[in-house]
Amino acid sequence: MQIVIADKSHIIYAETICNTIEEASKVRGTGIAKRKPEYIAAKMENGNAVIALSNGKFAGFCYIEAWGHGKFVANSGLIVHPDFRNLGLAKKIKEVVFKHSRKKFPDSKVFSITTGLAVMKLNSDLGYKPVTFSELTDDQSFWDGCQTCKNFDVLTRTNRKMCLCTGMLYDPKAKEQEKTVKEGTFKRLKNIKEALFLKKDKK
Repeated sequence: MQIVIADKSHIIYAETICNTIEEASKVRGTGIAKRKPEYIAAKMENGNAVIALSNGKFAGFCYIEAWGHGKFVANSGLIVHPDFRNLGLAKKIKEVVFKHSRKKFPDSKVFSITTGLAVMKLNSDLGYKPVTFSELTDDQSFWDGCQTCKNFDVLTRTNRKMCLCTGMLYDPKAKEQEKTVKEGTFKRLKNIKEALFLKKDKK
């Protein structure tokens, strides 16, 4: 298994990556913002993505986005192909893209919004802490990217203060990062949000 910084040579996998993200969204029944192959290709060309390959077959992917003139960066689109799940690959990809983000944008705060418990735990292990959306980027283009998510109506009706996603932040200037948050805490938080917002959707 190879986990490398993606470049132009990996553009051939862009469409497969987009299809894998879309299928994962359907299976999970949760919101994952869709991306077009051209968008993924641009990330590869700019050296802002990490790809995992197994004997030339696509195995996993994640990319970096910079917001607010580089004040914030996000590690987005983390996906593992079904054939390579439950092997710890997501954690390895997350670690590589996080280190790459810190090296390329050393002064930027690294943030994430996700509904996935596994991703929340990975973020926590890397030093992220749960935060309110107001502590994340106010770059409108970032939030516009949520429009393709099935839960976008939740974000809009709360005036972008809350959603089913949990916001998490790594601040390189913080003197001491929060201790790792237990997975059960994230599960309770997710259950509370679903009870609060999805109940309204069913009315």
